[in-house]
Amino acid sequence: VVCSFRDSSNESGATDTVGISMSISEMEDPEMKGKKKRGRPGKQTVSVARGRGKANGVAQHNGDGGDPVTLFEVVKLGKSAMQSVVDEWIESYKQDRDLALLDLINFFIQCSGCKGTVRIEMFRNMQNAEIIRKMTEEFDEDSGDYPLTMPGPMWKKFRYNFCEFISVLIRQCQYSIIYDEYMMDTVISLLTGLSDSQVRAFRHTSTLAAMKLMTALVNVALNLSIHQDNTQRQYEAERNKIAGKRANEKLELLLQKRKELQENQDEIENMMNSIFKGIFVHRYRDAIAEIRAICIEEIGVWMKMYSDAFLNDSYLKYVGWTLHDRQGEVRLKCLKALQNLYTNRELFPKLELFTNRFKDRIVSMTLDKEYDVAVEAIRLVTLILQGSEDALSNEDCENVYHLVYSAHRPVAVAAGEFLHRKLFSRHDPQAEEALAKRRGRSSPNGNLIRMLVLFFLESELHEHAAYLVDSLWESSQELLKDWECMTELLLEEPVQGEEMLSDRQESALIELMVCTIRQAAEAHPPVGRGTGKRVLTAKERKTQIDDKNKLTEHFIMALPMLLSKYQADSEKVANLLQIPQYFDLDVYSAGRMEKHLDALLKQIRLVVEKHIETDVLEACSKTYSILCSEEYTIMNRVDIARSQLIDEMTDRFAHSVEELLQEAEEADDDDIYNVLSTLKRLTAFHNAHDLTRWDLFGNCYRLLKAGIEQGSMPEQIAVQALQCSHYSILWQLVKITEGVPSKDDLVALRRVVKSFLAVCQQCLSNVNTPVKEQAFMLLCDLLMIFSHQLISGGREGLQPLVFNPDSTLQNELLNFVLDHVFIDQDDESQKGDEEDEANKIEALHKRRNLLAAFCKLIIYDIVDMPAAADIFKHYMKYYNDYGDIIKETLSKTRQTDKILCAKTLILSLQQLFNELLQDQGPNLDRTSSHVSGIKELARRFALTFGLDQIKTREAVATLHKDGIEFAFKYQNPRGPEFPPINLAFLEVLSEFSSKLIRQDKKTVHSYLEKFMSESMSERREDVWLPLISYRNSLLTGGDEDHMSVTSGSSSKTGSVRSKKGRPPLHKKLCVLLINRKCSVKMLGKNGNTNSVQTFIHPKSHSNHDNRNLAFPFRRGLMEDDAEPIFEDVMMSSRGQLEDMNEEFEDTMVIDLPPSRNRRERAELRPDFFDSAAMIEDESYYFSMF
Repeated sequence: VVCSFRDSSNESGATDTVGISMSISEMEDPEMKGKKKRGRPGKQTVSVARGRGKANGVAQHNGDGGDPVTLFEVVKLGKSAMQSVVDEWIESYKQDRDLALLDLINFFIQCSGCKGTVRIEMFRNMQNAEIIRKMTEEFDEDSGDYPLTMPGPMWKKFRYNFCEFISVLIRQCQYSIIYDEYMMDTVISLLTGLSDSQVRAFRHTSTLAAMKLMTALVNVALNLSIHQDNTQRQYEAERNKIAGKRANEKLELLLQKRKELQENQDEIENMMNSIFKGIFVHRYRDAIAEIRAICIEEIGVWMKMYSDAFLNDSYLKYVGWTLHDRQGEVRLKCLKALQNLYTNRELFPKLELFTNRFKDRIVSMTLDKEYDVAVEAIRLVTLILQGSEDALSNEDCENVYHLVYSAHRPVAVAAGEFLHRKLFSRHDPQAEEALAKRRGRSSPNGNLIRMLVLFFLESELHEHAAYLVDSLWESSQELLKDWECMTELLLEEPVQGEEMLSDRQESALIELMVCTIRQAAEAHPPVGRGTGKRVLTAKERKTQIDDKNKLTEHFIMALPMLLSKYQADSEKVANLLQIPQYFDLDVYSAGRMEKHLDALLKQIRLVVEKHIETDVLEACSKTYSILCSEEYTIMNRVDIARSQLIDEMTDRFAHSVEELLQEAEEADDDDIYNVLSTLKRLTAFHNAHDLTRWDLFGNCYRLLKAGIEQGSMPEQIAVQALQCSHYSILWQLVKITEGVPSKDDLVALRRVVKSFLAVCQQCLSNVNTPVKEQAFMLLCDLLMIFSHQLISGGREGLQPLVFNPDSTLQNELLNFVLDHVFIDQDDESQKGDEEDEANKIEALHKRRNLLAAFCKLIIYDIVDMPAAADIFKHYMKYYNDYGDIIKETLSKTRQTDKILCAKTLILSLQQLFNELLQDQGPNLDRTSSHVSGIKELARRFALTFGLDQIKTREAVATLHKDGIEFAFKYQNPRGPEFPPINLAFLEVLSEFSSKLIRQDKKTVHSYLEKFMSESMSERREDVWLPLISYRNSLLTGGDEDHMSVTSGSSSKTGSVRSKKGRPPLHKKLCVLLINRKCSVKMLGKNGNTNSVQTFIHPKSHSNHDNRNLAFPFRRGLMEDDAEPIFEDVMMSSRGQLEDMNEEFEDTMVIDLPPSRNRRERAELRPDFFDSAAMIEDESYYFSMF
């Protein structure tokens, strides 16, 4: 309809809401007089068409590029204020309401993406159902996109404008037009019909429109309710006046106004009832998640806006049921709707029954696999807790508590907020501050910190303190940054009324305190939370600087006292020594606090002298390294203290080594302890400090040589000597690479490295496993460092330092891996307790490191690639333990050299086959599990070649060539009429035939025939079956080429389907894999199984058949929907629904009854709190095609 929009005044004037002083005349519109009560909303009403002034009422677009002339174009562009657009439509409605309504109808049709137009003849002569059917036939879009689903900012703005238009339309019509029994009847009837359409676009658009229409009506009803209450109060006040002052005329006017308001309220309620029962009740269970989400979002708005009418169990039940929805998007809307309700404490009494019924479901959703849903569920549980402490049981709270350790930070932060509200928020701050002052404490947080420590200990996740602190950081920063209170609890004696902290509690408090210091100083979550360090805002940066200054000023004085108190406890000291790395070290000099620095250095020295634990010594070494940074003025003072400590330790070490070597086998425990303790300290310091000027390598080398020659060196001394020597070599290499090395320097370092590699190689045969493992790891590391890559990047001068392992060393390394990595867990002692399980995990981690170290040598071409054959052959047997490492090694070696990698793969299979021959003899049982295992390994290897056969063509051909040569390598000693000894290997080789392209299959077959005699091709006995099957895999592959994915074009003649019906290649591959896995053979046209049929018509199977089909078949059909814009209004059958939503578990199946006529369906069960009622009805799948 071409509407000539004119400027018009709003019916309601300039106000958007009904004013209390609204005159009765505003409501006495001529159209309102004589109106009748509305009927029940279930019927579709079609008003009698009036005469019109236009020829056919069809809206035309201005083809000259002028201003938009249809409502759809105006709303889409959004250039005009929505109120003026609505006012112009209202003016046109007053002039000719049929034309205006026709424009509104076409607006909804066009907003759905339909190109069809409702004409005036259709509007006058056709029912709504007929009009919708006609529009459905004209819905000829090729794609499934329509305005509400189209991407881009313009269409996102369109959605907003669309919703705003409906809201403003009702707001501007709320005083007269919506009560004329024509406009609203027509619109609601149209939207009800569209919402029942099988066209998704119609259903989606009309549901959104109807829900926004309902929201606007709820607002009108709320205003009417307010005015009714005001009118009633005015009437009561006037009636209670004495007779002389009472105005009877005003009483009559108020009575009439109250009556009219009640009539309007009844009208609005009928409209809302019509929308709710005609649209919402059916669409909140729609097959499309977005439509369900719209319904739930809006009902939440209604309940919050007009709680007196909507916040009751009759409406809450829909939100409760939908908490079980399969789609996270819908569950998320449910939770957000409920959050808006629980935020208002006054609504809690009305939510009591709902809370009791659905609380368990809400708590369980805190573990939802959709993280966004889990976060909102935790926030909702927190709101429930704030409203009522008794609403949640201890078990409910504990289910949320442990989520503070979640790796997903938003979930953990939300759980931290819950934990803060429940345990760490002070209920009476003033009383607690007064109590703290009476006890002589500077902070009232003492009890809360004690509670935090107890929670941390009871959680039994003591290695994850950083996660707990990070979870509470946003909600409990004041508590977590109260370092004065923490140090008070640690240093001062408990006052009267306080309990002393136990040793475990002190350790936990120190660990938590260090984690809070790290969080404040670094201002980012711990490792494992978040995607990386984000850029801090200016405010966050300022907070970080202030926190760092605060903690530095406090702990510069407190840390020496803490170290002094706990210097005998290695765990506490190791944690406390992490604190200096977060200091702002300029404060020492700026604040003239050098005396506190001296106190700290003194305590560190005492700790070094008292402990030999690796963690403590490394913490001391790291602290010295930080304090010795050249950028700080305190560097000289710290360097002197460090040098003095090293001098003493090296002198002591040299003296103890001399004594140990002199006494040799007569050395006692004290001599061994003196060497070991000093060597541990020096090794820890050598890790972070350059100690080459003290020449520790000489004494370490002497210890190692003595141990090798005498065979009596304690294993811990040997391990530490190896590690210290390794550090010494690395520091020497750093010096050479940073400067311009002389020839003498290179020769000296080469001599050192060569001698150390020889010692490590000799240690591989040591009787002590720790020594062997240490020597192996150092050998791998040094071979990697001093490999050919050392001279890359313009460092050709370092060529003398390059070492290439000889075959003897390579074999020793390989044998070590085979002996110490590929071992069965059952070979080790098993106690079955938790400690033993932890030991097993630690041992597995160590073995994985050993394997990874050796595999790196293979990947970087330091060890010859054929050595990897002994690794690859264990791929299947040890898949759970090392599968990822072996697979990555295979991938990297293939990138280095495809052909050599293929030769290595076939070599690994040949090794397994030879081992099997040795065990079983020449007469192999081809049905045995050992043969099947080799074939399965070959199949896995074949899959690693990928889908692009062109790239791997030469490698696969080489693999077949080597395999054929191996199969015919040894003739049977019994004579030529017997098969070659290795002939059964061809059955393994046939697993790679599918990776050959057509031309190469012929070439490989020709190569095979060179090894075959004429009699071989005629033999049919069982012993010759491997040859027969391998030949068939080469000969029959031509018909299957069109099933393979290659870089070139597929066969034009080999396919059994036409191009029009051919499925995508990835779906063919799915069918092939399923056929291989399930051993399903499908006959081709000629009754043979050479060509696999992949076409499955969606109607050719019953529901039972569909449920039994493998998953890729049904998923493929869904992806290949020919008309994506059309789909069922009903939910699909259960089997198909599970495929559509297989990633969601523990959620409700949202079903619709089978009837297509929504208005003829029975009401929902009155037992609306019975979740089983939602899944009892079986729905049916039907299609309009």
